[in-house]
Amino acid sequence: MNMNLRGTTILTVRKGDTVVIAGDGQVSLGDTVLKGNARKVRRIGQGDVISGFAGATADAFTLLERLNAKLEQYPTQLERACVELAKDWRTDKYLRQLEAMMLVADKNNTFGLTGNGDVLEPENNLMGIGSGGNYAYAAAKALVDMDLDAEEIARRAMKIAGDICVYTNHNIIVETIKTTG
Repeated sequence: MNMNLRGTTILTVRKGDTVVIAGDGQVSLGDTVLKGNARKVRRIGQGDVISGFAGATADAFTLLERLNAKLEQYPTQLERACVELAKDWRTDKYLRQLEAMMLVADKNNTFGLTGNGDVLEPENNLMGIGSGGNYAYAAAKALVDMDLDAEEIARRAMKIAGDICVYTNHNIIVETIKTTG
């Protein structure tokens, strides 16, 4: 799934007792790199949800704030918070103009959120978004059956995406949640 957003790669991998969201740090404007160490992956809620965004930075921060508000309204209910955000995103005139996508995960669920009002669950515990999302997804899919943990799969897949996609660099930020314990 890729909305042709150029400028980043975000990947989620859920394997074993871990879920990971990884993202690169490159911010591009056209064919110019503006910044190489942006933090597009972060913890939200009470630190029990990880998120990564692709698209226009200001738009993504607006969505992160809105999702945080939904998580305050529906603590420990990531799915409901995502559905409520998607409803707002789809019906609010201002939010409909935002150009961003998000991946979010907690210990139980992983979702991709789009401006079309979609709340998507990955079919095989992997999902990539952004300009290099399909590269990272394909690499992770090839690595997932190997004897590697979720974080190592994500890091290797992101490196491959960074080698292929000119809008993705190798400055990788990874956030991890243990799904048990």
